[in-house]
Amino acid sequence: MQNRGVMQTNEKRSHSVIMIKAGGLVIFLVAALMIARFTPLQEQLTAEKLGRLVAGAGPWAPVAYIGFYTAGVCLFLPGTLLTAIGAAIFGPFCGFLYVWLGAMLGASLAFLIGRYLGRDFATSLIGDRLRKYDEAIAANGFATVLYLRLVYFPFTPMNFGMGLTGVRFRDYFSATALGIIVGTFIFTFFIGTIKAVWASGDWNGLWSWQVLFSLALFVFSFFIPKIVDRFKSSRTA
Repeated sequence: MQNRGVMQTNEKRSHSVIMIKAGGLVIFLVAALMIARFTPLQEQLTAEKLGRLVAGAGPWAPVAYIGFYTAGVCLFLPGTLLTAIGAAIFGPFCGFLYVWLGAMLGASLAFLIGRYLGRDFATSLIGDRLRKYDEAIAANGFATVLYLRLVYFPFTPMNFGMGLTGVRFRDYFSATALGIIVGTFIFTFFIGTIKAVWASGDWNGLWSWQVLFSLALFVFSFFIPKIVDRFKSSRTA
């Protein structure tokens, strides 16, 4: 009887911890959305204003931008805007590197927040019918995450959402690292190249091979999800 009482007490404590952590996740997500939508933070999201803030960091400017991007991902700030600002400030190539690093750190942090605060609660809600899907996602974690990245599934919701599933962090991290490379490079190369022409004041540069190539890549990026879906359909047929 005593052992049963101890077990029931431990179960209650465990359930309380799960509920507290789940409540913490809800509070965090609501607060992040409120900060992103209803504070002056949105007003700072311009290349000029953020550029001044980053320039103030001197040689630490890349680190400052990467840190800002990481926090921005967790606060539901628009990833395309953060990426465009990075390309405008640092150019197409350095911009690509810093954007990719910021996106990876932000994606990893959001995943770990979702995993630590919400996974146990999500598991407690999963019945026998849904458990097999959760196990299937976990078993094919790399392929699942890679596919969703390539078809441009909403970035930040996916980061937190994957933390609630059984996907292993190493599968999530490696698939994300690979899956966002193409889109990140295309977007930063396009924005960075256009910004360089605008800064030079030589509008004849709009007809340079760099601009035309970046434009072709940018247009091609819109067809990537369809190409991926068609390839997946041909593999499963």
